[in-house]
Amino acid sequence: MQKENLILDKSFSFALAVLDLYVQCQNRKEYVLSKQFLRSGTSIGANVEESVAAHSKKDFVNKLKIANKEARETRYWFRLLQHSKLVDVDFQNALIEIESIINILTKIIKTTEQNTPE
Repeated sequence: MQKENLILDKSFSFALAVLDLYVQCQNRKEYVLSKQFLRSGTSIGANVEESVAAHSKKDFVNKLKIANKEARETRYWFRLLQHSKLVDVDFQNALIEIESIINILTKIIKTTEQNTPE
C-alpha cells in the first residue's frame, strides 16, 4: 500500500480536472490555448510523480521546480482564457486549485533546500 502523498494526489486530481476543462474548450471550438494548458497542466503531476523516484535530494528539488514552472504556466493559460472570454468555461475552481498546488510545491522546494546540506 502506497503512503499518502498530498502533492502527488492533488496534482493527479488536478490533471483530471485539466482534461475535463480541455474537453469543454474543445467542444466550444477553442483549440490553441486549450492545448497549451493541457500540456502544462498534465505535466505538473508527471513531474511530481518523477520526483518520487528521484535519485538524490537535488534531483527531487529539480523535478519539483519543473512542476512548479508548469503550474505557473497553467495558471497563466487559465487566466488568459478566463479574462479573454474566448470560451464560456468556468476556470475559477481550477485557478483556486492551481494556487494551492503552487503554494505546496514552493513550500516543499524551500523546505527541502533549507534542510539539504550543500
